[in-house]
Amino acid sequence: MAVPEIIPIAYEPGYRTSTIGRFSGGQFLASVTYAFPDGFVAGDGWEEHKRLFVVLHTFDHDGRHQESDIWCAGTWAEQMQRPHDERSVVARAEARLADTLAGLADREYCDIAIQPFQLTVDGVVFGLITECHAEDENKDEDTEHDWAELYPDRLGFSAPWNGEYDT
Repeated sequence: MAVPEIIPIAYEPGYRTSTIGRFSGGQFLASVTYAFPDGFVAGDGWEEHKRLFVVLHTFDHDGRHQESDIWCAGTWAEQMQRPHDERSVVARAEARLADTLAGLADREYCDIAIQPFQLTVDGVVFGLITECHAEDENKDEDTEHDWAELYPDRLGFSAPWNGEYDT
C-alpha cells in the first residue's frame, strides 16, 4: 500500500511519541534522540560521534513542515564522563526539551498527521522520509514507497496507516 500524503502518528504517553501534539501554530513533533552523522562507520572513538539531539519540528495545521529547532546537547563520551550529574548531557537535553515545549502556546499532547519532510543538520539526517520496504527482489528506484521512517529516531510507519509505529 502506497504512503499517504499525510501520515498519522499516534500519541502514546510514556513512550516514544509522548511529545507530539498540537499548539496554536499547528502541530509539533519533539524528541530527544542519539544519532550518528550520515554515513558514519563505527570504529575506535565512536563515542565522540554519537551525539544527543533535542529536536522540535513544527508543522502547519494541514501537516506541512514549517521549521525545525535542533540542538546538540553533547556526545556519548561526555555523558559517560558524568552520567548521573545534574549537568550531564542527558540532563541538559531533558531541560532543553522541557523549555522548548513550554514555549508552545496552547500546547496539547495528541495524535498528529504530517507530510513527509527531510533536512540535514550537522551531517545528521532528520525527517519523516518515505522508503520502499517491500520484499520484492526486483525492486528498483521506481518501486512504490510503502513505508515512512522518522529519522534519526528510527520509528517506522506503514499500512494500515493508523499512526502506530515499529522500531
